[in-house]
Amino acid sequence: MEKLFERPNKVIYRDGNYAVKQFAENYSTADVLNEALNQARVAETGLPIPQLVEVRKTDGKWEIVMEYIEGKTMKQMIQENPEREDEILNRFVDIQLSVHATVAPATMNKIKDKMNRKISESTLSATTRYELHTRLSSMPNHNKVCHGDLGLGDVIITPEGKYYIIDWAHATQGNAAADAARTFLKFSLTYGAERANKYLDLFCKKSDTAKQYVQRWMPIVAASQSVKGHEEERDLLLKWVDVVEYE
Repeated sequence: MEKLFERPNKVIYRDGNYAVKQFAENYSTADVLNEALNQARVAETGLPIPQLVEVRKTDGKWEIVMEYIEGKTMKQMIQENPEREDEILNRFVDIQLSVHATVAPATMNKIKDKMNRKISESTLSATTRYELHTRLSSMPNHNKVCHGDLGLGDVIITPEGKYYIIDWAHATQGNAAADAARTFLKFSLTYGAERANKYLDLFCKKSDTAKQYVQRWMPIVAASQSVKGHEEERDLLLKWVDVVEYE
């Protein structure tokens, strides 16, 4: 098998027509099965994603086997053709909006439930947690498909120009602005403020969403993400957890 990518606790291989995501031995069985279930649920909506083939255990390690998609990620495309950044970002936002235009299966986890749980698990003060829970409860309830972690590395463009969206481990149903806030924070951590702001401006313009509305989600999303973030990311995320900044 050809190693394609390695992340903490997981490795992605290519095995012929299949991509195999192999998890570390100590990886949560519930999380593996939840990711596979998310992928199956999203596939039923008709969104273009790799088809799930099987979930298995090999040498004590869980593996998710799925269809291999030939192509390049949008992250690779920008690295290879930086002059095309604006064009690629435009298409990226269009693709994200097509996800948000999709009604989630009723059985999919709700984004508010997940974020409430994560805020409770955080190391933030009781006062800050209370304020974040209160803000979260006041946000509108939606039932849109939310990827939960969408970045440029999660969209593959095939040689024919078709797109596929990968990595549905964090998928939920809920509010598109919360999903956009997560992508903005991911861009900020990965690429810096300039590209993150360019993304947010595009998202708000194309979706006709007030930027302040997405910004109201940012402390909530940052607090939620800080629970499992790497140490250096956690420090940056916690700077966003200022519940009065956008009042």
